[in-house]
Amino acid sequence: MISKTALMTTVSTLSMLIAPMAHAQSDELIAAANAEGRLTTIALPHSWCGYGDVIAGFKAKYPDIEVNELNPDAGSADELEAIRANVGNTGPQAPDVIDVGLSFGPAATEEGLVQPYKVTTWDSIPDGAKDADGNWYGDYYGVMSFLVNTDLVDNVPTSFADLLKPEYAGSVALAGDPRASNQAILAVMAAGMAQGAEPGEAAAKAGMEYFAEMNKIGNFVPVIGKAGTLAQGTTPIVIEWDYNALSSRDTLQGNPPVEVVVPSDAVLAGVYVQAISAHAPQPNAAKLWMEYLYSDEGQLGWLAGYCHPIRFNDLAKAGSIPQDLLDALPPAASYEAAVFPTLDQVNANSAAVVAEWDSIVGANVQ
Repeated sequence: MISKTALMTTVSTLSMLIAPMAHAQSDELIAAANAEGRLTTIALPHSWCGYGDVIAGFKAKYPDIEVNELNPDAGSADELEAIRANVGNTGPQAPDVIDVGLSFGPAATEEGLVQPYKVTTWDSIPDGAKDADGNWYGDYYGVMSFLVNTDLVDNVPTSFADLLKPEYAGSVALAGDPRASNQAILAVMAAGMAQGAEPGEAAAKAGMEYFAEMNKIGNFVPVIGKAGTLAQGTTPIVIEWDYNALSSRDTLQGNPPVEVVVPSDAVLAGVYVQAISAHAPQPNAAKLWMEYLYSDEGQLGWLAGYCHPIRFNDLAKAGSIPQDLLDALPPAASYEAAVFPTLDQVNANSAAVVAEWDSIVGANVQ
């Protein structure tokens, strides 16, 4: 497999060939963002979706803007709360931008927590993955997977059904708190879909019953699973997005050896969205950040982090994706059965899981 360094070199080389934003606003926007001098992000761990290199790319392109990174391990609900808690605060604790699960975009819009902005490449973002007024827009997607420590797990599970087997006692964890983390909330829906339930509230209920059973038999570990906990043996199996699992595989470098599995009984695709805080202390820097993320360079940065960027089809049609980036992804067959739930289904699942996890499952994940 090609190294991440080589992948980013490819992205950097390609970015030199990409023409800068040509419309009149761009120079003015850059000047206004430079005058602000800071961009405050939140909940962007560097291992997630290649964000470490994406942030580095933004810094290199706009060296006069300091990137202030808040709480990399926060969940989507925490990001909205950070906006609420800092209304009127122009200091470094107020986020300018957020990256949240699909259901949190419309919720933030309804509450007036975000402001509209349409990036230059707006038309190449699929209509079904953006708010018509520009309040939020999809950025990337992946599918739910298992990251497995094969030093500790002899038989690698290939389905959600497998995870209930006695041999996985004290082994299975979620990669977030299902009462706040979009990743964990959708892992519950994936588990419910594996039981035959339709995406939405039905899958949420079935998924929570599934985790209640897993907790009862002792297979569930109420610890937020990460590469570190997996390597230590605290959480030998972590249910998380494929791009996070693949990034952890690279980080661990064979110590311990791991496998990344897309479960055979439910292939759930999840879209995340970007938005600018309605109370952003640095609104111009926020807009410039969005322009960078939705440029070819920013989109390929996410792809190098194993995420499928929202403009993937547009980039592919234009022949803008280097072959080595495509070769670094799992086989296309893993994604053929992917289910993209509707926004209503995502919202219904989220509401049910957040409200009923404690009463149905009773496991305090932290």
